[in-house]
Amino acid sequence: MNNTPAYRVSRALANEELLLAQIAKGDVKAFGLVYDHYYSRIYTFVLRLMKSDVLAEEVTQETFLKFWRQGYKLKNVKSLEGFLVTISRNRTLDLLRKAKLEIKAARHYHEDWSEANNETEESLILKETQQIIQEAIELLPRQQKQVYELCHQEGLKYEEVAKRLNLSVLTVQSYMKLALKNLRKQLANRTDLMVLLTIFKLF
Repeated sequence: MNNTPAYRVSRALANEELLLAQIAKGDVKAFGLVYDHYYSRIYTFVLRLMKSDVLAEEVTQETFLKFWRQGYKLKNVKSLEGFLVTISRNRTLDLLRKAKLEIKAARHYHEDWSEANNETEESLILKETQQIIQEAIELLPRQQKQVYELCHQEGLKYEEVAKRLNLSVLTVQSYMKLALKNLRKQLANRTDLMVLLTIFKLF
């Protein structure tokens, strides 16, 4: 029986040393290749530890964010997968320790915390990212924009969009592929890290 963990099933990327050197220089496309290749493996690894989809996704995103920020240090990385796993494991352990402390504190202090009026830096970045992406959506051709908004923003299925717009399902699929391709192309030159992560996750 094969006891290899799920996150190690896929093979390593070809020319990882070259990719690391390119990412160290700020190459977004090289980063995208690594992100697409290793995302599911890191997510699965973290999910096994966190037992939470939301937290696993958060840690995985933070892992790639920290990976990107390493800059020139990436040239010294010997194992790309091992490096990503180490980052994600350390972050997971930090969160688990923090969760235990918060639970312990909650047992001693029954205070109500309200964050309604506290806009964190993260929420500000998220709003800015959403605005940037929305501006890119507005630049799409009319039919691509219609299909994208109905599918992604209203959550309709291809069949439902096809019926509403009086188009075939294949035509709707084609417009969606073109819309995603154009959005990724428009946003690929952004240097904002949160934007980059959103691009590679959604598009």
